Amino acid sequence: MLDRMRPAHLALAALVTALWGVNFVIIDLGLDHFPPLLFSALRFLVAALPAVFFVGRPKVAWKWIVGVGLALGVAKFGLLFTGMSMGAPAGLSSLILQVQAVFTAVFAFLALGERPGRVKLTGMAVALAGIGVAAIDEGASSSLTGFLLVIAAAVAWGVSNVLTRKAAPPDALNFMVWVSTVPVLPLLALSLLVEGPERDLAALRDLDPVGVGVIVFIAWVATVFGFGAWGWLLRRYPASSVAPFSLLVPVFGMSSAALFLGEGVSPLRWCAAALLVGGVALTSLTPKRDTTPEKPLAPEPVAP
Repeated sequence: MLDRMRPAHLALAALVTALWGVNFVIIDLGLDHFPPLLFSALRFLVAALPAVFFVGRPKVAWKWIVGVGLALGVAKFGLLFTGMSMGAPAGLSSLILQVQAVFTAVFAFLALGERPGRVKLTGMAVALAGIGVAAIDEGASSSLTGFLLVIAAAVAWGVSNVLTRKAAPPDALNFMVWVSTVPVLPLLALSLLVEGPERDLAALRDLDPVGVGVIVFIAWVATVFGFGAWGWLLRRYPASSVAPFSLLVPVFGMSSAALFLGEGVSPLRWCAAALLVGGVALTSLTPKRDTTPEKPLAPEPVAP
């Protein structure tokens, strides 16, 4: 229960979700310096090196590391960064990505035989209604294509979550560092093919302290520190005590985007946020008696 967590650990959980929320603003800033696929490749390169030399050997089979690396690193982040580069706002992206909980539940049913109960099904319907409201708002204001790419990123995240559940890594930091080694070369190849070597070389030639700081924050602070701290909390406390903090990510994401990027929040977007957060809460945090899981499962990672 939350009241059994020490105040310092409560603060740590809140700090991690705040960093993950602010990370969407940092991504938006980074997209001014790098093409999206190159940006994603650099993020994973710096997250993997030099950490891979200090975390020890992988603690799960390579098939899971490669599978999650492709689904999470190449598909999810490639789509997310591309969607944001095409106009999906940072704050809205932090919110829309949370629908991954719905896709995770669907894929867990198809692949793991986890049948959602009535409360979870209700939560999924509420969250999808929130997506519909957000689509109406986004279609009237900016790029619907970017919005759809962020939804596709949430689908890919759902796939990676199910693969992570099957892998059941005993050490979240070790797993994330090794997973980070997988997407680098595929993303670089896609960047050269789609974005072109001239654009990539120009971004690297023009690299400045802001660009370096963006990569370091996303790779070391949001990824290495964030996953390390989150995994440490999950090992120390019940998942039911830690998981609710993940609902703060879009709160920090939308508020920081409004503060630092001047993104407005329309009444429709507030409505979408309420529906999505409420639906994800019902989908992710339902009591065990409402579901029939194949085995006890930790909550999915929530970092952007």
